[in-house]
Amino acid sequence: MSAAEGSARRSKGLSRSQARLAAVQALYQMDLAQTDLAAIIEEFKAHRLGKDADDGTGTEADAEHFANVLRGVVRRQRDIDPIVDKQLAEGWRLTRIDSIVRAILRAAVFELMELHDVPSRVVISEYIDVAHAFFEGDEPRVVNGVLDALARQLRPGQLPERS
Repeated sequence: MSAAEGSARRSKGLSRSQARLAAVQALYQMDLAQTDLAAIIEEFKAHRLGKDADDGTGTEADAEHFANVLRGVVRRQRDIDPIVDKQLAEGWRLTRIDSIVRAILRAAVFELMELHDVPSRVVISEYIDVAHAFFEGDEPRVVNGVLDALARQLRPGQLPERS
């Protein structure tokens, strides 16, 4: 997608933030219920990617971004999981952490790996916001720490040096 197309898409009210939240929900559902990728994309497009506010004033989730993230996570999961495992605290494995945190990390790492039109800071910030939508405890800080470290590895030079 060109920059002009991206601007046009945003001006029509399509939200990547809403798409990311929905992608995490879909990955969670796929993880727990072993739902098929095509079926979950169709279900979310048909029933869950509409306006985010009950009064219709919200923005509609960007269905293309939603599907792109889901397909990408499924396609690259064998690459993503070992990378995330290495960033987790000693004794912790990706399969051992909360399934929503797992979905957040997988989606974010996919974006860091392949969606280079999205700056690292945006990916990290957006997925921390998703973590805050689900958790009030330490989970958003864990997401922040893991994604910051991985962004520095996967996209060197995009984040300021640590002092």
